[in-house]
Amino acid sequence: MRLIRLVAVSVVVLLALLAGCRSWRGGGSCHKAQYYTSATSAPPLKIPEGLSAPDTAGALKLPTLNEPPPPPRKGKDPCLDEPPPYKVAKPAPAPQA
Repeated sequence: MRLIRLVAVSVVVLLALLAGCRSWRGGGSCHKAQYYTSATSAPPLKIPEGLSAPDTAGALKLPTLNEPPPPPRKGKDPCLDEPPPYKVAKPAPAPQA
C-alpha cells in the first residue's frame, strides 16, 4: 500500500514539474500564423421590419489603428512576450589614446 501511495505522489509531483516546461506548451508558437490574424469584421446587424433596433449607446467603440506593424520575427528570434536575457553583453572597452 505504501508503494502505491509513493508512486502516486511521485507521478503527481513529476507532472506538476513538467507542467511548466516550455517544450510541452509548444515553444515558439509566436512564429506560426495565429488564427485571429485572419479575423474580419462582421456586417452591421440587420433589423427585420416591425422590430426596433437595440440600444447601442453603450457599445464598445474600437479606435482605428494608426501604428505600423511590429518588425517581422525570424525563426530563432524570441517571442515578444518573453523577457529579455538577464545577462547583457558588456560594451567594448574604449580604445586607449
